[in-house]
Amino acid sequence: MEQFRLFIAITLSVLVFVVWNFFFVEKPKEPIKKPAVAKQIGEKADKSKTAVKEIEKSNTIVNKVEPVDVNRIEKFYTIETPLYIVKISDKGANFRSFTLKNYKESNDKKDLKELVVNKETLNVSFKQQSVKNLEKAYFSTNSLSNLKITNSPKDIVFSYTSQDGITVEKRYTFDNKTYLINCDVIVKNNSKSSFNDTLQTSLIAGNPESRMSDVGPSAYFNGSVEYLKIGDLDDKNSITGNIKWASFQDTYFLSSIIPTKKDQESRLKVICDNPKDKKALSKTTLENKLDVVQPGNQLTYNFKVFMGPMTTTVLDESGYDLSKALDFGFFDFVGKPCLWVMNQIYKAIPNYGIAIILLTLFIKIILWPLGNKGYKSMNEMKKLQPLMTEIREKYKDDKKKMNEEVMGLYKTYKINPLGGCLPMIAQLPVFFAFYQMLFQAIELRHAPFFGWITDLSAPDRLFSGLDFLSIIPMFDPPYGIPVLTILMGASMFLQQKMTPQAGDATQAKIMMMMPVVMTFVFMNFSSGLVLYWFVNNLFSIAQQYYTMKKKVK
Repeated sequence: MEQFRLFIAITLSVLVFVVWNFFFVEKPKEPIKKPAVAKQIGEKADKSKTAVKEIEKSNTIVNKVEPVDVNRIEKFYTIETPLYIVKISDKGANFRSFTLKNYKESNDKKDLKELVVNKETLNVSFKQQSVKNLEKAYFSTNSLSNLKITNSPKDIVFSYTSQDGITVEKRYTFDNKTYLINCDVIVKNNSKSSFNDTLQTSLIAGNPESRMSDVGPSAYFNGSVEYLKIGDLDDKNSITGNIKWASFQDTYFLSSIIPTKKDQESRLKVICDNPKDKKALSKTTLENKLDVVQPGNQLTYNFKVFMGPMTTTVLDESGYDLSKALDFGFFDFVGKPCLWVMNQIYKAIPNYGIAIILLTLFIKIILWPLGNKGYKSMNEMKKLQPLMTEIREKYKDDKKKMNEEVMGLYKTYKINPLGGCLPMIAQLPVFFAFYQMLFQAIELRHAPFFGWITDLSAPDRLFSGLDFLSIIPMFDPPYGIPVLTILMGASMFLQQKMTPQAGDATQAKIMMMMPVVMTFVFMNFSSGLVLYWFVNNLFSIAQQYYTMKKKVK
């Protein structure tokens, strides 16, 4: 049973640090080959960007092909609010760039550029192309080229009329207080035939990567969030149902399309030409069947767009169940309260590093009784080590007899051999939830702690620029001395020395190697995560020392 307890401890360590972060990571598949027709995005000055390709063609088009004015110069309209800046092209009347004013591209104080979501655009079109070349058509508008919104919400309306007499209007309403944008698509049918089509609203974005959180295309329907993995689009690239919102997200930011019509069936589909290419663009499209518009009538379809940070406050205030997009995994019900407490501490002490330390202490106090039981059991096991060694030596050639004697020893001294492991297992949900929360919390992005730790969402590096350190295995740039990570490894080593060692020499060596292995694993983790684990180790060492010292007679 002693061996079993030690193997349990080893398994838990690997589960927490290695398996959770590396072996569960999905491996990219070979590139998916799909037919495509190139579709240019971005401003005219940046035509070198990768294009998204359109793969569906309608067999029901009866309208005339609309002429495209190839000599006309594309014009851009800039709308600025206190929260963001959006550029809309009159060619197709679609979004071409979106800038978040309160977030920076990097943490470099010499280059404080605002975060430009320049690969995420919003396209609005029709699936059956009842109005041909709509995305290439030039819309008219009476708006100024630069519109600044500081007080009340304002509209900007783009209008286009086809040769058949079908007028399409796109009305965007921008508010100075929210990241939500109201969108109306108005179809006025002045043609001689009925208008019967499906509206397509698309988000175009890059291929995000994340080891710890779900990123990429997703949809909220049937009470839960479902993700479409870009690398698995051969298996599943669409969702159909009553979709409350369709999104594209990375670790910290979210772009969503929100249909406002209740009980409406929608289809979400995702297209990516080369899922293996990190620079490839993917197209996330929400399709909604429109009511038939008879000649002389018109139809208005309303939806909303959200492009902003994934903070609990912003998502809750925006409504439409967008808060469901912020998911801390299986133990989400623990992670979100931890985030709330951390933010409350930050309000009193405006330093997220200190907030992490105090929250770790708070959790350690709550779990103190469980920890005490585990350390007491370890202390009792430590007292039995001489007797355990004697039994193993005496019955080394008779495993059955050795196990019987060991179990008899446990029974005599009334010790549960798993007593040290079970309390630790009970604490794992909290550890996992807190760990996941710190990884995804946008509050830590570019948040300084002290000294060289200027970004709690990035790895800690002292004297960044030491390129010779690139020879270290598993070490990612920027290259520097991971001081906090080394301290964390040292604290794990000290804690391991305090823990009763296995009677088997090989097992003891394996356990002593764990701090070294975990130091390498943590080198590329965010400094906020490393800080949490380092501080948690220090508190655990203090509790273990206190418990064992108290029991010494």
